Amino acid sequence: MRAGCAEGLIHRYFGGKSGLLLDIVRQHVAADKATRIERPASATLEAEIRKLMDWQLDHLWTEREFLRVAFSCAILHPRLGKLLGKYMPARTELIAQRLRRYWNRRFSNDDDIELLARSLISLSFDFGFMRPTILRQNREHTKKLARRAANLLSRSILTG
Repeated sequence: MRAGCAEGLIHRYFGGKSGLLLDIVRQHVAADKATRIERPASATLEAEIRKLMDWQLDHLWTEREFLRVAFSCAILHPRLGKLLGKYMPARTELIAQRLRRYWNRRFSNDDDIELLARSLISLSFDFGFMRPTILRQNREHTKKLARRAANLLSRSILTG
């Protein structure tokens, strides 16, 4: 076995390979460095949305191998899917915290901020993980598309 231990130990301590994978994902989610965004806040909401999109794209590219394994296994293991569902809320809240700085300028309530944060997470997941990693599309091209989507989102907020 590649792990360098008897397979029986995996069954004893983790209940099998799926239990081991679940524990690895649990540890990875707990160790996620998304406790704060290192980049300074932007002067405008538009620039902040672009910066947050770039932050997410960078993170997803760094985490692509972990995410590839975790999401493909989550299709077959509902417990793993449920655990992965806890992976994004912390990042969503970090983005929402940053957007709250622009509260009085553009947002009618906190629900709008949370929805915008979730939208950025979803768009970045598509452009930062699904397209370059799963669909094998050119990463630079998908980054440009993501930035255009962030700009479009910004403009819709400004005119809305």
